[in-house]
Amino acid sequence: MRYGDRLKKLRQRKKLSQKELTDRLNLNRSTYARYETSSTQPDFDTLKVLADYFNVTTDYLLGHELDDIDSMTDEEIDDEIKEIASEINVWFKDEPEDKREELKLLRKIIKTFTEKE
Repeated sequence: MRYGDRLKKLRQRKKLSQKELTDRLNLNRSTYARYETSSTQPDFDTLKVLADYFNVTTDYLLGHELDDIDSMTDEEIDDEIKEIASEINVWFKDEPEDKREELKLLRKIIKTFTEKE
């Protein structure tokens, strides 16, 4: 999940519009909107203000913590598993045969979790 998606989700959980949030935090609304689309990044000070307001760590906002899994929807989990699966395919693309066996096992595990009943 991108940092912009995390910011949007946190804001929506508080049932705030972008304007309401940016008014409370004294931020420029159009700049904040670009944060939510991940088209620009907040500077360190702004990142800290956002993390403090939402009561999360800056690591969480930047995607370095996985503690958000419990709050994800099934669809978000499916999407993330599929994204990881595609990344694994790229990582092992040019590896020797023994790595290919590891990849086959990982794919089997991922397929188990992404198949719809």
